Amino acid sequence: MQFTVPQDQLYRIVYAYHHDPSEVLGPHVVDLNGAPAISVRAFLPSAEEAWVVPQTDGSTALEPQPLERQEGTDFFEAQFPGQSSIFPYKLRVLGKDGEWREELDPYAFPPLLGDLDLYLFGEGNHYHAYEKLGAHVMEVTGVKGVLFAVWAPNALRVSVVGDFNGWDGRRNPMRVRGGTGVWELFLPGLDEGTVYKYEVKTQYDTVLLKADPQAFYSEMRPKTASVVWNIDKHAWQDGAWMAQRAQSNLLEGPMSIYEVHLASWMRVPEGNGYLSYRDLAEKLCDYVKQERYTHVELLPITEYPFDGSWGYQVTGFFAPTSRFGNPDDFQYFVDHLHQNGIGVIVDWVPAHFPKNDYGLVNFDGSALYEYADDRIGEHKDWGTKVFNYGRNEVRQFLLNSALFWLDKYHIDGLRVDAVAAMIYLDYARTERLPNQYGGRENLEAISLLRRMNELVYAEHPGAVTIAEESTAFPMISRPTYLGGLGFTFKWNMGWMHDTLDYMSKDPIHRKYHHQKLTFGLMYAFSENFVLAISHDEVVHLKRSLLDKMPGDMWQKFANVRLYLGFMWTHPGKKLLFQGQDFGQWMEWNENNSLDWHLTQYEPHQKLLRWMSDLNGFYQAEPALWELDYDWTGFQWIDPNDWEHSALSYIRLAKNKQDFVIVACNFTPVVREGYRLGVPENCTYKEVLNSDSQYYYGSNVGNGLGLQAQELNWQSQSYSIEVTLPPLSCIILKPQR
Repeated sequence: MQFTVPQDQLYRIVYAYHHDPSEVLGPHVVDLNGAPAISVRAFLPSAEEAWVVPQTDGSTALEPQPLERQEGTDFFEAQFPGQSSIFPYKLRVLGKDGEWREELDPYAFPPLLGDLDLYLFGEGNHYHAYEKLGAHVMEVTGVKGVLFAVWAPNALRVSVVGDFNGWDGRRNPMRVRGGTGVWELFLPGLDEGTVYKYEVKTQYDTVLLKADPQAFYSEMRPKTASVVWNIDKHAWQDGAWMAQRAQSNLLEGPMSIYEVHLASWMRVPEGNGYLSYRDLAEKLCDYVKQERYTHVELLPITEYPFDGSWGYQVTGFFAPTSRFGNPDDFQYFVDHLHQNGIGVIVDWVPAHFPKNDYGLVNFDGSALYEYADDRIGEHKDWGTKVFNYGRNEVRQFLLNSALFWLDKYHIDGLRVDAVAAMIYLDYARTERLPNQYGGRENLEAISLLRRMNELVYAEHPGAVTIAEESTAFPMISRPTYLGGLGFTFKWNMGWMHDTLDYMSKDPIHRKYHHQKLTFGLMYAFSENFVLAISHDEVVHLKRSLLDKMPGDMWQKFANVRLYLGFMWTHPGKKLLFQGQDFGQWMEWNENNSLDWHLTQYEPHQKLLRWMSDLNGFYQAEPALWELDYDWTGFQWIDPNDWEHSALSYIRLAKNKQDFVIVACNFTPVVREGYRLGVPENCTYKEVLNSDSQYYYGSNVGNGLGLQAQELNWQSQSYSIEVTLPPLSCIILKPQR
C-alpha cells in the first residue's frame, strides 16, 4: 500500500511532538491515483494488528479494512478507494496482551471549543472559562466522552494520559487551537471517575507530568492525578436562602462567623480518620445552630498536598479537597447549611502556590503562571511561587477560580488570604523590585483584586469578600469607583493584637495599658472591619484563647467571657476560631480533633451557653450591628476610667430610641455604686451578664432594674448607679 502521509508529518506523530495530530490522524479525504479515497490513520503503540470497521446505515455498506503498519513504526493506515465522504467507524485492535477491543477514534471528532470562547480566552476576558477548560463529560454526535482542554502556550506537545491509555503520552496527543495556547481533545468512551494527567513536552525536549490546573476533583493525597467529575448534577434545594441572600446587606446585618478547619474540627474516633463532607454537614450544622452563629468560614478546602499547610498551599484551585469526599458531597455540605440558615464562606488563596512538580510551577517548561523574576516571583519564607498578576491568562485563571466557587458551589463569600503579600512588591523580601513609578505597590495585583470584587458583586448579589490585610493600606473595603480595593470587609488585625495583648496581662497591670482597648475606636470606621480571633492566634506557642488569660481557672473563664462580650458589643462583625467558644486548653493541632470531651465539664459547658446566648442576643439587637460602620452607631460613656480598668459605651440602631448600654470591668474587683451616664430618664434592665451563675460566674448583678436619676454624668443628661461584677461584661436596655 502507498502511504499518504509525508515523512516529516509522520515523524512528528511517531516522535510525539505534533502540534495538531488531527492533521495526520483520523479520517482524511485523499487523492489516490487520481481518484478520491478515504484514508484512516492511527498511531497504536500497543497494537499487534488493527482494522477499521465502518459504522454505516446499511444502504452503503463498507467492508472492514485492515490497518497496515508503516514499517518500523506504530503508525497504521487503511484506505477506502472511491469514497469521498467521511463515514463513522470504529477501530478493532488486537493488543499485545492478545485481547481484541473495539474503540472509537478520538481523531474522528472535530474541534469543540468555539471561536468566541477562544477569542475571549486569548483576550483574558473569559470569566467562565471553567465551563470549557478542564475535563467535561459530554455527548458529541450521540457519543459520550470527555472533552479535555488546557492552556500550555509554550509546549511542543500536550497529551492526555491515564489508565485508559497506559499513561503513554504518544497515544492521545491534543491539538492546539490557533495562537491561544489552548490544547483540546475529545476522548470518546471515558466518563466520570476517569483518572488523568497531562503529559507536556517542553521546548527543551523534556517531558513533564502535570495535574489539570482546572480539574474539578483530584485523587486523595499522596496521589496527585486529576479525576473527571460532572459537577452539574446536584439538585440544589437552597433556593429560599439564595433569594434572601440576594436581597441582603450584611454591612447592616448581624454577622458572627465560626471559623472551621474541617480536618481537625472533629475526627472519626477509630483511627483518627476524617469525617466526610456529609457527616460534617450534619454535625457541624447542628453545632452552629446550637451556638447561633450566622456563618461558617472554612480554612481552604481547595485541594492541597500537605496537611501541615492547613490548605494555604493550593494545587487545585477548582477542586474541593478529596480528604472528605467528592464534589457532590461538598455541594451537599453547602446545600445543607443553607437550608438551615447558615452562610458558608471559604478561604481563597490567590497570593501564591507551591512548587510541587505536578502543579502549576514551570507548567509548560516556562514560567507560565508565576513571575519569571524571582525577586517578585517567589516567597522565600513560604517556599512558594507568586502568580504573574500582569499576565491576562493568569488573571483570568484566578478570576475564574473566585467566581467558580460562588457559581458551582453557592458559596456566600470569599475570605482572601494574604492580601498584604499581594499588594506589596517588597513583602517579606530584602530586595525590592519597584513598580513602574518607583513605588512598592504591586499595581497588577491591586488591579486584579479590584476586578475580582467587581465581578463578584455583579454576578452574585449578596455575596461578600473579606480581606486578610495586615497593614494600613488605605480603602481596602471602599468601592473601586472611589479608588478602593472593593472588598466588603477587612479583618481588623490591629484590634486583635492590641486587645489580646491587653487581656493576657494580670488585671493589676491592665490600667497601664488601657489605651489598647480604646485605640481601636480611633479607626473603627475607616474600614468595614471584621473582629477576628482566628486560627493564627492559637498556634505556634501563642496558646489557646483560654490559656492566654491570667489568673486561676475561674478567672481564666471569666476573662474569656468578658473578652467575648466586649468583642460582640464592639463595632464590627465577629469571627471566632473553633474550640475557643468552649474553652479549648491546648493549642490548635491540625492533626487531631478538638478536645470535645471537655464539654462534659461545667466551666466549658457554661462557656458554650454564654456564646449561644451572646450570639442570640447579638442577632436580636439591631443596635449591635445596624450601624456597625458609622460613628452614629457608637457613643462612649466613659473610655477613660483607666484607674478602675472599666469601659462603658452605648450602641445605637438607626432608630435612636433603640440602644443598649455596655459596661465592662476588666478587674476581679466588684465595683458597687458605679455611676454611669445614660441618655434617658427611665428604668434600665440588665439583659445580659457574663458573671451570671448560668455562665459559671459569681452571680453578682443588678437585679430587676435601675432607675435613672436626673444627675448629669459623663456628658449624659441622666445617670444610674450600677454594680459591675468582677471580670464581667454587662448589657443594659431601657425599659420604657
